Amino acid sequence: MAEQTSLPILYSFRRCPYAMRARLGLVASRVTVALREVVLRNKPAHMLEISPRGTVPVLQLADGTVIEESLEIMLWALQQNDSQGWLLPKIGTMEEMLQLIEEMDGDFKRNLDRYKYSTRYEDTDPDEHYTLATQELSRLSDRLESSAYLFGNRPALADQALFPFVRQFANADKERFEKEAPASVRKWLIKLINQPDFKTVFGSKRKPWSPENDLVLFPESAPTHAL
Repeated sequence: MAEQTSLPILYSFRRCPYAMRARLGLVASRVTVALREVVLRNKPAHMLEISPRGTVPVLQLADGTVIEESLEIMLWALQQNDSQGWLLPKIGTMEEMLQLIEEMDGDFKRNLDRYKYSTRYEDTDPDEHYTLATQELSRLSDRLESSAYLFGNRPALADQALFPFVRQFANADKERFEKEAPASVRKWLIKLINQPDFKTVFGSKRKPWSPENDLVLFPESAPTHAL
């Protein structure tokens, strides 16, 4: 039976940290969507129709609204149901969290990409960009010296939005990360990787979506907020 749904539709790619970020928000909010796993070299026609730039994640709401930015998907989901209080940090403000995310999405991600994918960039010294990315982690370690998480004693939006990218950086060279990354960041990363929500988000590998596939719900458990 071909997929039929009135749920929001999420186009995602399992290993993409931006898509991980979006899925984390959906799991925390308990909003159920129809998950469509994509192969980036063969993107579905419907995904390109609603989002011509062709990047994941892409969320299409039941009313046809399309959300293309991972952080905006997180915020949309949490505005439906923020049961874990990610939008209400114990220390600091929402504005400060968004500022930190913007800073890390800029310089840290830029250097991460030029290290991990150095062949895509001309005149690039990957070792230099690894060092610069490590230095950017001080934005996190400065906060983690005084609290278990970036904005207090429990995870909030900034932690959940940023750790998939720090995980990607750590996995690029695990031995070097262990030697050079701040100890507080390494400890923080391990805790977030081991949280139940991330196990749900990363989960098992799914076959790519096609119009003939059966409906795949995400999260897979019965929805609390099916919109």
